[in-house]
Amino acid sequence: MLQFTSALVSLPKPDQSSAALVTGASAGIGGAIARELAARGHNLVLVARRQERLDELADRLEGEHGVRAHAIACDLSEARTRDRLPRQIAGLGVAVEVLVNNAGFATGGPFHESDPARELQQVRLLVEAVVALTSAFLPAMVERGRGAILNIASTAGMQPMPYSAGYSAAKAYVLAFSEAIHQEVRASGVTVTALAPGPVETEFWELAGWEARGGRSFEQTVPRTAFISAQDAARAGVKGLESGERVVVPGLPMRTAMLASRYVPHAVKLPAMEWLRRPGRGR
Repeated sequence: MLQFTSALVSLPKPDQSSAALVTGASAGIGGAIARELAARGHNLVLVARRQERLDELADRLEGEHGVRAHAIACDLSEARTRDRLPRQIAGLGVAVEVLVNNAGFATGGPFHESDPARELQQVRLLVEAVVALTSAFLPAMVERGRGAILNIASTAGMQPMPYSAGYSAAKAYVLAFSEAIHQEVRASGVTVTALAPGPVETEFWELAGWEARGGRSFEQTVPRTAFISAQDAARAGVKGLESGERVVVPGLPMRTAMLASRYVPHAVKLPAMEWLRRPGRGR
């Protein structure tokens, strides 16, 4: 899974008639990826729920890099609004040659105590939206013989995670989905890459509210050397697209840990992870 596979394709060259669509672009990894692509000359379509943040980012990227940046507010967990997005982008007169499926959030805690509506919304955003947007834009990429898709997975998707069951399962789907399609289209001039970071210094942790043993927040239990910045994650993902890699796990400590974990059976790994992540207990 962590062996990087080179393909015969790379990130398409930017031109005035094309754009990169970045979801979840208003903050964190999404915003950082948008900056990386703008620095390479790509026009952008920025999508997230928060219009004001998108407008600010679009203005800044246009001013700094001389690209066109369009901001579209959209809740991708809602099929009705999501299904309008391809038509909205077509109305801008640009073809999506780079797709970045980044939008997401995470639930946490014991699944039997979770909010069913929130769990289903997570699946719709992390899984359904990725499938829908890939289905919307991949066929034209294959027909043109060029294109790139970057799906944001996670090291959480490389093993089941007690107390983040829905999130880790959704990211496992994204990882498997991306790897399979990478192989399907690699000879067509299109590349698909899964970016699977470990802990990233973003507002994700505040919004997720993950807890760990002793009532501490989850990020407090993770060694600081395991964290990377959103900029480093974005840079690794875009470079992975440029070289046609199948899976990118940024940061040497996390790559090493994920490689080592492959040799630890779930019978050992799951109880240890459950003990560590058991929220609000074991003080």
